[in-house]
Amino acid sequence: MNAARKRRLTWIAAIAVVVAGVAFAVIQAFNDNMVFFYTPTQLVEGKVPAGRSYRIGGMVEVGSVQKESGSLKVAFTVTDTGNKVPVTYTGIVPDLFKEGTGVVAEGQMQDGVFVAHTILAKHDENYMPPGVKGK
Repeated sequence: MNAARKRRLTWIAAIAVVVAGVAFAVIQAFNDNMVFFYTPTQLVEGKVPAGRSYRIGGMVEVGSVQKESGSLKVAFTVTDTGNKVPVTYTGIVPDLFKEGTGVVAEGQMQDGVFVAHTILAKHDENYMPPGVKGK
C-alpha cells in the first residue's frame, strides 16, 4: 500500500470516528431531554418511569378544579374516563383551561399526586380564535 492511500484511509477513519462521536452525543442529548406522554390509566398502572419528568393528558374532570384564594395554586383531576389522577399546579393557567376540556400537564408524581410545572390546555379541531370567529 502506498503512502498516499494510507494517508487517505487514515483521514477517512478519523472523520468516521468524529461523525460517530457527534451522532452519539446528539442521540444522548435527545434521550435526556425527551418528555413522554402518558394517560392517567398508564400512570395508575405504574407504566411510567420513576424519577423523570413526563406528561399526562386527558380531560379536566368537571367539578374538580379548586383554586386557593390569594394564591396561584390550582388543584384538579385529570381523567381518561378509565382512571383519575389528582394534579396540583402553581402558576397562571392558560386561558383555555377549564373543566371538561383537554389538558396536558408536565411534571412528576409525588406522594400520589401529579405535581405539574407546566400546563397546556388543548382545544378540539373546531376551535376558532375569538378575533376570527365573528368574521
